[in-house]
Amino acid sequence: METLKGKKALVTGGNSGIGYAAAKELKAQGAEVIITGRREDAVQKAAADLGVTGIVSDQGKVAAIEDLAAQVAEKFGKLDILFINAGVLGGASIEGAKEEDFDYVMDVNFKGAFFTLSRFIPILNDGASVVFLSSNVASMNAANASIYSSSKAAINSVMKIAAAELAPRKIRVNAISPGPTQTEILNKLGLDDASRKGLDDHMISKTPLRKLGTAEDVAKLVSYFSGDAATFITGAELIIDGGFSL
Repeated sequence: METLKGKKALVTGGNSGIGYAAAKELKAQGAEVIITGRREDAVQKAAADLGVTGIVSDQGKVAAIEDLAAQVAEKFGKLDILFINAGVLGGASIEGAKEEDFDYVMDVNFKGAFFTLSRFIPILNDGASVVFLSSNVASMNAANASIYSSSKAAINSVMKIAAAELAPRKIRVNAISPGPTQTEILNKLGLDDASRKGLDDHMISKTPLRKLGTAEDVAKLVSYFSGDAATFITGAELIIDGGFSL
């Protein structure tokens, strides 16, 4: 059943991982989908594989976000679904943090996500759905994770305020907070096979459901938040981590 037929959706960071899976699911549900990413080759390949539109855009730069909004408005008109997914990993201990570490994470995860919402509000249809990709670490307190965790906690705060501000237009704003999820981003940690398996085994051991999540698990929630079944849900954070944060 195509529950999103006739709707237009934008997925930032849609060339891999959760963004790719979400774009695939939204398209399967009937939506017309646009994906973005920083690397032209990756964006165009993903767009071709998915059968969607790809636009190169860096969420870490406000000027690029504004240009993206202008392109989308000119070529596609107004949107019904905005999945603000693009994000980066990074951080250090508070004592050892460098300004460039802080700026790298915050420019994409918080500032970029904030201004993506800000600049796209004028081209959202009334009754549209906005979904932020947050993280279960937004409400956890692991050592050496202060920058990344803070970026996601800030997003959750903005999400709730945006839900209040946009409610008069019936625009719903929610967040999905995954825990340990098997995505391409874990392969960018530079670990060898043994170390990577050790990391997976450790995360699984800490998860009550004894497994890692998948990008497809998150994608289904993005689709749910974007459809008619969720028209009375706004300002909500849904944690999907197999019980990791219990």
